[in-house]
Amino acid sequence: MTETSAVPDSRGTNAYRADPAFDALLSIYLPPDLQAVIRPRLDRMGALVGDRLERLALAADRNPPTLSHRDRTGLPDERVERHPAYAELERVAFGEFGLAAMSHRAGVFGTDAPLHPMAKYALVYLFVQAEFGLCCPLSMTDSLTRTLRKFGSDDLAARFLPSLTSQDMDALCQGAMFMTEREAGSDVGAIATVARPADGHWRLWGDKWFCSNPDAGLAMVLARPEAGGAGTRGLSLFLLPRTRADGSRNAYRIVRLKDKLGTRSMASGEIVLDGAEAYLVGEAGQGFRQMTDMINMSRLANGVRSAGLMRRAVAEALYIARHRRAFGRKLADMDLMRRQLVKMLVPAEQGRAMVFHTARVLAAADAGEAGAAGVLRILTPLLKFRTCRDARKVAGDAMEVRGGCGYIEDFSDARVLRDAHLGSIWEGTSNIVALDVARAARREGALDALAAYLGTCLSEVAPGLARDLSGALDRAAALVSAAAGIEGPAAEAETRRAATALYNATSAIVLAWEGARLGPVAPGVAADRTRLAEMVLAHRLGVTDPLAPAAPAPDLEGLLARAGIDARADPPVAEGGAATDPIREKASATVGDR
Repeated sequence: MTETSAVPDSRGTNAYRADPAFDALLSIYLPPDLQAVIRPRLDRMGALVGDRLERLALAADRNPPTLSHRDRTGLPDERVERHPAYAELERVAFGEFGLAAMSHRAGVFGTDAPLHPMAKYALVYLFVQAEFGLCCPLSMTDSLTRTLRKFGSDDLAARFLPSLTSQDMDALCQGAMFMTEREAGSDVGAIATVARPADGHWRLWGDKWFCSNPDAGLAMVLARPEAGGAGTRGLSLFLLPRTRADGSRNAYRIVRLKDKLGTRSMASGEIVLDGAEAYLVGEAGQGFRQMTDMINMSRLANGVRSAGLMRRAVAEALYIARHRRAFGRKLADMDLMRRQLVKMLVPAEQGRAMVFHTARVLAAADAGEAGAAGVLRILTPLLKFRTCRDARKVAGDAMEVRGGCGYIEDFSDARVLRDAHLGSIWEGTSNIVALDVARAARREGALDALAAYLGTCLSEVAPGLARDLSGALDRAAALVSAAAGIEGPAAEAETRRAATALYNATSAIVLAWEGARLGPVAPGVAADRTRLAEMVLAHRLGVTDPLAPAAPAPDLEGLLARAGIDARADPPVAEGGAATDPIREKASATVGDR
């Protein structure tokens, strides 16, 4: 007799096939010639995420990296040792899928040119639903490569780009970003790390307080040449190799690894620079501006990861609600549960719309399209501010749907909740990025660029909804203008409220635009996107009386039915043909079910 469990377990679900909106959205965000290339890879990634990568991620989280300073004979041998499960996650992300390479060179998936940003972000959006920690080194490698290509000399690019974009794990050079200091923190202008020329090289001295992927082959470092002056204008950007050209270890050391709330699978440490050799990137004194480009790409990546975590949380909650019975009914048949599921779904879909659309704007900006750079400039901190904050609440609410089982470490709910808190801290806390939204509006005219761009999006939306959304955008923009001091003294205390309003207005317009674009190809999903836009307009941007009697509950059945379907995955198949799982051969005792 086969026993059935009363505890629903979604393991084996293909995360891509279970998400009908995802597949539909590709038709408007991916260039047509790439859709046939990327869809099979998303299907494979979805199958891996639903089972194998989930097992690996749980094992890597339970077995965090360790730091050794000496070998067993007592000789210096500094190394970060990672669990085999983490190494296999690296192989999938960097090697099999080339996630850090595809934006920078041809050849990934057999293509003859670098891929559209949406290809990378779509795959990362899926990958993070299994593993969050590795996405930080992945993002830093990708962002460092972009910064080196954009600002570095031809010599530096020729020397280091091949290893940064390699899919051969033995040849791969991962990237990192060493910026945070104990005294400086978010105040980048207070950075005290010193750069001095010596023997034909630049040498760096100082302490870096929070360095993720600390043993990466290359790191971008902000430092202050002795004659550089104070503040951000005195900073220059340097490329720091882990190993010198002669093969010797560079003169910096990892003092210790951080014991963190989340991202336990990934190493973060403290670095002491003792005259380490480094290469100046671009012009001296331009370091802050150059690093800002890297930070903005990291902020977009943070948003993608937070949106992916929200999707993971909502998908789990939907699965549980459909398979868990209480009081003689499925949870999904209870009005209050359906309401709670929709309250999680709305911010999750806002986040997805914002990050996918920002990837679209990024491609336009990189292609030199007029006005796109200004739109990107404000969208990036905007989505980083709100999407990352929303992920914390959605992850916590999804844990509650699972109940007591969500609070234990056998499932991933607790891990997802811990990891969700990272986005609001990395690359600028909520206050910092909200202020950056205001700064972009005040100094760079980005608010006007965004309003003009969203106006073109609204031209495709049904007139009545477009009118209402346009009014909400005008009010949100006025609030941002007041907070930024564009037409008077700045009301800094209102900055977060203003950024939230602009995020909600922007995401509602993007959702409505998606609905309009999807109408001819996916009517059901199109109706859902429009419905979500109306919900944001009513509940995030409208005025409600908290003490008024509730209106009749809307029909949410169709929206929830398409939000996530049961789709059991086929066994993951390697590129060579046969199903494989090398990590089980290496560490089966630690990777299996717990």
